[in-house]
Amino acid sequence: MAGAVYPLDPETLVASSEAAREAAKPFAAAYQGAGPYNHGAFENFLPPEILERVREELKTLPEAEQSFDRAQEKLKFSYVPERLPPYTRALFHALNSRAFILFLEELTGIKGLIPDPYYLGGGIHVVRNGGHLDIHADFNHHGKMNLERRLNVLIYLNKDWQEEWGGSFEIWDTEMKHKIRSFVPLFNRMVCFSTGSDTWHGNPEPVNSPSGEPRMSIALYYYTATWGPHRKEHTTLFRPRPGTRDKADRSVANMQFWQDILPPVLFRKIVWKIWG
Repeated sequence: MAGAVYPLDPETLVASSEAAREAAKPFAAAYQGAGPYNHGAFENFLPPEILERVREELKTLPEAEQSFDRAQEKLKFSYVPERLPPYTRALFHALNSRAFILFLEELTGIKGLIPDPYYLGGGIHVVRNGGHLDIHADFNHHGKMNLERRLNVLIYLNKDWQEEWGGSFEIWDTEMKHKIRSFVPLFNRMVCFSTGSDTWHGNPEPVNSPSGEPRMSIALYYYTATWGPHRKEHTTLFRPRPGTRDKADRSVANMQFWQDILPPVLFRKIVWKIWG
């Protein structure tokens, strides 16, 4: 366990709340001062034997709950924790625990974080060769729990991944004019970032692993009870990178147009049935 950022016991998958909070303190100022929106990347995040066991379990996967194969998100597959093998499933529970929430609150300065027991959009993400996820801002509202989305955590599972194999995680400025930072999806690298309607990010360069190994990651999202009736809900918003062949998401643009001009009750009754 020595050297890992987050002090999670590999056998019990338990961390003490105090140790978790202390582990975040050295990184909090850098995270909260990062632009264009708060973010951080952490090497050797968990004791590596934890992710080694996860990789071994994930050699056999069930059928994906979600798959995407369109212009904006291609050859991407998602697996919810409840259908995964026991150790991997237990790790997700550990990353939704009080200790990890305290770690994230200390790191980000966001108080009252709430994990998602439904893992809406979360779980194990797999992107196969030729796949990508264009630059986007995430959906901002958890409808089941009426919560505001505030934070994403990604932990990468790929051994010896090379930048030229694509799939790097990119952070763009709020005006979508410049790429600010890029992170290769290296084994045991954790990327955490605060989310909003203009926190543009993604992995738009197609995966091109010589061995055919897919890009794999753990994805978890966290919320706060700060949603109010004045807020405007939106789904994932895609933005093309300037000077590229990225495609605009016309279906979402159409939905936003009708949402802007129709009363909320009418929009929910009529338009959401068409595009929802």
